[in-house]
Amino acid sequence: MAIINIIGLGFGDTNRMTLHSIESIKKYKNFFRTEKSPIIEYLKNNNIYYESYDSIYQDLESFEDVYEYIVNDLVQKSKEYSTINYCAPGSPTLSDKVTEILLDGKDKLGVQVRIIDNSGMLEAVYNVLGKSMKNGIKLVDSLDIKSTDIDINSDFIITQVYDQLIASEVKIYLEEIYTDEYPIKVINDFEDVGGIKSIPLYQLDRIKEYNHMTVVYIPCNETEKNIYDMNNLVDIMETLRSEKGCLWDIKQSHQSLREYAIEEAYEVVDAIDKDDMSLLEEELGDLLLQVVFHSQIAREEGYFNIWNVITSISKKLIYRHPHVFEDFQAKDIKQANENWDYMKNKSKNITSPTESMIDIPKGLPSLLKSYKVQKKASKVGFDWDNKEDAYKKVEEEIDELKEAIDNNKVDEIEEEFGDVLFALVNYGRFLNINPETALNNTINKFIQRFKYIEDSSKNIGKQMEEMSLKEMDLLWNRAKYLKNTKKDKNYS
Repeated sequence: MAIINIIGLGFGDTNRMTLHSIESIKKYKNFFRTEKSPIIEYLKNNNIYYESYDSIYQDLESFEDVYEYIVNDLVQKSKEYSTINYCAPGSPTLSDKVTEILLDGKDKLGVQVRIIDNSGMLEAVYNVLGKSMKNGIKLVDSLDIKSTDIDINSDFIITQVYDQLIASEVKIYLEEIYTDEYPIKVINDFEDVGGIKSIPLYQLDRIKEYNHMTVVYIPCNETEKNIYDMNNLVDIMETLRSEKGCLWDIKQSHQSLREYAIEEAYEVVDAIDKDDMSLLEEELGDLLLQVVFHSQIAREEGYFNIWNVITSISKKLIYRHPHVFEDFQAKDIKQANENWDYMKNKSKNITSPTESMIDIPKGLPSLLKSYKVQKKASKVGFDWDNKEDAYKKVEEEIDELKEAIDNNKVDEIEEEFGDVLFALVNYGRFLNINPETALNNTINKFIQRFKYIEDSSKNIGKQMEEMSLKEMDLLWNRAKYLKNTKKDKNYS
C-alpha cells in the first residue's frame, strides 16, 4: 500500500525538527503545502527534491477545491513513488485540513498515512508569549471558526490566519462575543518576540504582515469581566443559591417561581410588540434567567441540570426536523409543519386528534387554547369550508346569547357567551388572526385613547370624574381621528 508521511514542520527552522523528520525529508520526495517555510532554505542548500502547492491557491476558486486537489495529487504521487512526504506548516493534526481529509479517508483513498510531527503549536505559542499554560486552552482553525466555538473563559488560539481577508472573517465572529477594544495578540514569528503584535480586536484585519504560520491569541476573559457566557451565568446562579448567596434566591422553589416564568414571557412579547430591540435584549435575559434558575433548583434536587435541558431541546429539534437533519422531504412550509406534528405526536405516543387536544397545556390563556384546539380539529377536516360560513356561526351564536339574555336563562348566558367567543376565534383563524395578539392590540389601543382623554381633561382643567360621558366620548373620537389621520404620532 502506498504511504504518505505527514511531516509537521513546526514553528522554526531545522534546529527545531526531530532527526526522524530530517531523515524522512532526505529519503523521500517532498510535497509542501507552501514554500513559505524556513525549512526550504535547508532543502535548497542540500539539493533535496521538493514541490509546493502555492500556485494552486491562485488557480482554484475555493479552499475546498484546493484541499481536494492536494489530496488527490498526494494520493496519485504516493502510488507513483510508493512513499512520499507531505510537509505542512506548524502542527498538521491541529491545523491542516489536508491532513484531516487524509486521516479521515485513508481507507477509502487506499493509502497508509503516518504522522511525523515536530514541536507542538501550543508550546510554541506559549514559549514566544512567555506565558505558562495555566488557563484552559481552546484551539480552532480559522477556516472552521464559528461564534459558537468561542470560549471566553479559556485562552483562545486561532490558527491559519493567512491574510487580511481571513483575518476580517475571523474578526466578524469574534466581535459577536468580544468588545472592539478587547486586547489580543497576533503572532507572526515564533522565534522572536518582536514578531508579536498586541492590538485591540477591531484592528485585526488592518495588519498586513500575515503569513501561513500566523496565529491569533485571545487571552482568557478574567481581568476585565465585561462579557459573560452561559457558563458564567450558571456559576452566578449557583453562587446565589449557595450558603453564602442571596436569602431570597435560596428560598425559591419551582412553585414560587411559576408566576415569574409567565410574567417574563409576557414581557418578552411586550418588547416585541413595541419593536424595542434594547428592551427585547433585556427581557430575553430575564426569561433565560428563569430557565437557569429552575435548572439550578432541579440540579440541587438531583433531577436534571441546565446541560440536560440544552441536550433535551437539541435532540428534540433534530428529531422533529427530519426534513433538515435526515432524508425526509418537505417541499413547502405546510409539509414541514406536518412533519413536525407527526414527529411530536410520535414522541408523545399521541394517536388521536382528541389526545392532541388534551395535550395542550392547561395553563394557556383561553383564547389561545381555543385557537389551538380549532387548528387541531381542522387538520382532520372538522372545519368550515370558508370564512363566510364561519361568520354565519358567529351570528348564530350571538343570536343564541341574545335569546338567553332576553329569556333570563341565567344558567345558559355564560355558556352562550363562551360559544360567541369560541366562534369569533374560529372566524379569526380564517382571517389568519391570532386572537391573543388581536385582543392585546385592542387593549393597548384602548389605553392609548383613554390616556388622550385623561391628558385632554388636565389641559382644560377638569377632573375626568367631573366630565360627562358625552364629553369623554367626543375626546375618544378625536383620539381615533388623530390615529386615522396620523396627525399626532403620540396617539397612533
